[in-house]
Amino acid sequence: MITDVNSFLGNYPFRRVPGTSPEALLTAMTRVGITDAWVSHLPGLWWRNPAEGNHWLYETTTRFPRLRPVPAVHPGIPGWEAVLEEAVRNGAPAIRVDPGQYGLGPTGPLMVQLVLASAEAGVPIVLAVRLEDGRQRHPADTAPELSAAAVRTLIRLDRRTRLLVTHAERSFIEEVHFGSTPDEANRIWWDTSWVWGPPEDHFQQLLATMGSDRFVFGTGQPLRIPEAGVAKLDLLELELEARRAIESGNVRALMTTRSLPS
Repeated sequence: MITDVNSFLGNYPFRRVPGTSPEALLTAMTRVGITDAWVSHLPGLWWRNPAEGNHWLYETTTRFPRLRPVPAVHPGIPGWEAVLEEAVRNGAPAIRVDPGQYGLGPTGPLMVQLVLASAEAGVPIVLAVRLEDGRQRHPADTAPELSAAAVRTLIRLDRRTRLLVTHAERSFIEEVHFGSTPDEANRIWWDTSWVWGPPEDHFQQLLATMGSDRFVFGTGQPLRIPEAGVAKLDLLELELEARRAIESGNVRALMTTRSLPS
C-alpha cells in the first residue's frame, strides 16, 4: 500500500500541465502502484478565496474513492472557521494552508488563529515550502517560499499541532528538525517530493540522522512525475519495514497522533 500525500487536481495557471484530471491522476497512480492520494485543488491556490474550490474537491473525491480531499483554508477570509468545520465533517485527512500564496505573514495573527483552531479540531495542516523550482517559475508567480523559522514558530503554538510540510529540501528539513525540541520534531512530517536521491543521496543521509518515521511519501504530481518518487525509494538502502512506514504507515500516525493539551 502506498499513500501519496502530495497531489493536485485542476489546471496550473502558468503553463500547460498534462494529467490534471482525476482520471489522469488515477491512471498515473495505478501505473506506479500508488494506492490512494491526498489531493488539493491546484488552481484554487491562486484564487482570492481558495476555499471556493473545496466544493468541487469534495464532489470529485466522493466520485473517486482512491482520492482524499485536502481542502484549502484562508484565515484572512471571513467565515474560515466554517470552512475548517466543513473539512472535519467531510472527513478530510488534513487542511491546506498556503500563507505566501494568500499574501499573509506565515506567523502573523491570522495564521496563529488558524493553527490554534486546527489543533483544537484535531486536524493536521499541510504547508508547502514551494510548488516549483524558482528557476522555472512564471514572472507572475511571486509568492514567497515558506521559511524554516516559520515552521518552527507554528509547531510551538500548541502541543496538539501537527504539520505536514511538503516540497522541502534536505537543508530546510535539517534546520527545522534539529532546531526543534523532540516533542516539536515528532509533530512534523516531511513529504519526499523535494528530497534528492542519488547521486547526492540526501534522502539516505536524512534517514540515517532522523530515522524513517518522520517521512511520508509524496510526489507533487502532476507538476512532478510520480515515477521519480517511487525511484527514490527503490534506490535507498532501506529495510522493508522502514519502506512500508514511509509508504503508508507514517501517514496513519500523522492522522491519529494526539499530543498533550496546550
